[in-house]
Amino acid sequence: MDLDIVAEDVEKVFGSVKVLNRISLKIRKGEFYTILGPNGAGKTTLIKLLATLSRATSGRVVVANHDVMKEPDKVRAKIGFVSHDPYLYGDLSALENIEFFATLYGVPKARDRAVEVISQVGLQSRMYDLVRTFSRGMQQRLAVARAIVHDPLILLLDEPYTGLDQHGIRVLGDMLRWLKSQGRTIVLTTHNLAEVFDVSDRVSILSNGKIVYEGFSREIDISRFKKIYFDSVGT
Repeated sequence: MDLDIVAEDVEKVFGSVKVLNRISLKIRKGEFYTILGPNGAGKTTLIKLLATLSRATSGRVVVANHDVMKEPDKVRAKIGFVSHDPYLYGDLSALENIEFFATLYGVPKARDRAVEVISQVGLQSRMYDLVRTFSRGMQQRLAVARAIVHDPLILLLDEPYTGLDQHGIRVLGDMLRWLKSQGRTIVLTTHNLAEVFDVSDRVSILSNGKIVYEGFSREIDISRFKKIYFDSVGT
């Protein structure tokens, strides 16, 4: 099995609180893997560990064949990260933002690549506008452009639907299908099952810091999965 992400008995403790409790994952190359769970389940903590933005208290995480604690720089070169915070500069234009990040990653012909990815996310007509004038949905699309400007093998998306209106949700859903069609490995966290079930290859449920369910989305009816989900999170 060709794997892009492996987590083994991962725990994360903040003070006296164990946020992640012996998490183990194996995610295949090119797989769209969705982690569902309520707020406070540990989803953001887990994906930040994968993205090298936090360190596990114990256990081991390997991303793109690199240990995230021993080789974080090599991991960051292989991943793109999108969260509910777009991590963009509001007083710069869309093009200035993406060209800046392309330069940070050492992308050749940074401006040309920035123009290319901005066009791929459908924002070419707003390329020279300040990001602070963008809607929430447009900022999320630009955040995707930022995340893919260095052509990463792996995309990590933490609650990307947060704050989007229905139009923004539809546009982001189309973008996720496009990203999946490129063969990238995608890991997404969310508490909104309806938006991601059909595009996911596998889905898991994280509750109270533990993975309590994992399965192939094609093998389970969504209504049955909803029952498993709500039973497991106690809502």
